[in-house]
Parts: sequence; structure tokens; C-alpha cells
Amino acid sequence: MKKIAILASGSGSNAENIIRFFKDHASICVDSVWSNRKEAFVLERAEHLNVEAHHFSKAELADTDRLLEEFRKREIDLIVLAGFLLLLPQKFVHEFQVVNIHPALLPAYGGKGMYGSYVHEAVIANKETESGITIHLVDEVYDHGKTLFQAKCPIVAADTPQSLAMKIHELEMEHFPRTIEALLLGSA
Repeated sequence: MKKIAILASGSGSNAENIIRFFKDHASICVDSVWSNRKEAFVLERAEHLNVEAHHFSKAELADTDRLLEEFRKREIDLIVLAGFLLLLPQKFVHEFQVVNIHPALLPAYGGKGMYGSYVHEAVIANKETESGITIHLVDEVYDHGKTLFQAKCPIVAADTPQSLAMKIHELEMEHFPRTIEALLLGSA
């Protein structure tokens, strides 16, 4: 059984979608959910879905090997960043395969500070005609690793950052779990 650890910083809708997708999967499971924010709703979502939920501090992530050792002990095959806002230390990306989803068509609108509504505001302000999602492997640089999958959506004149966010969220829900599955089964 391939094991996933999900790291998230917010409400956890992507994490919940991934947990539900793999709930009865024959060869992949979500082992645990981890958040750097004690109050993050993702922790409640995970517990409600009977998945272990854990909190860690930014210092524990960067300055200790606590999480690294825990992932080793659990024999994690893939770390999934689902709305995780911190840069993952190099020691994680050197030891584990890590995948992230970004709410834009990288390499455009990526990098530090480009997440959530900030991305959508920038895309709308620049009068782009399309946006989308990028699912990519994680390396030492924000939003830089090898692209595994992209999906696009049109932007119309009436779109706002909020309406664009809804379009992007639909793409995330449809494609993120399937791309994770393909990666773990060797078909990505």
C-alpha cells in the first residue's frame, strides 16, 4: 500500500477531496494530515474522515528532524502539499517525492507570495484570457519543480478574482487526486 502524507495550512478542501478519492483505493491511502497552523480547519476535516491529524510548528519543520523522522517511520511514499504555504526544507525534497498544486499556469504567477487570491488578482489585473492549475514536483524553489499536469480555463470579461477562484477550484477537485494516483502508480 502506497502511503500519502498531506501538508496543508488552511481549510483543507483539497485535502478532503484527496482523502475521499483514496478512501477505498486498492493500493493507495492517505496516512495522515499535517498542518503548521493549529487552528487550520484541515485538521478537523481529517479527523472527521478518520485520518490522523497533526500540528507542527514552523521551527519543528525547519530546525528539527521530527517530521522527517515521523515520515520515515510511517514509510510515507509521497508528500502532498495541498494549500501548504511554507517552503519545504531541502531535506524533505531530497528524501521524499513531494507534489504541489498551484492555482495558475506556471511558470507564470508563481513564486513566493503568489498563492490563493493573490494569484487570481494578478491574473485578472493583467487581463489574461486564460488561467488554470499546475500540478508539479517540488524542489528547493517555490513553484519551480517539474510539471506533471496542467489544466486551463478561460477568463471572460465579467470574471473577478472570486469567480476565477471558483473555476480554478473545480479544476483542482477534478485533477489533483487523479494526478497523484498516476504519479504513485507510475503512469504520470
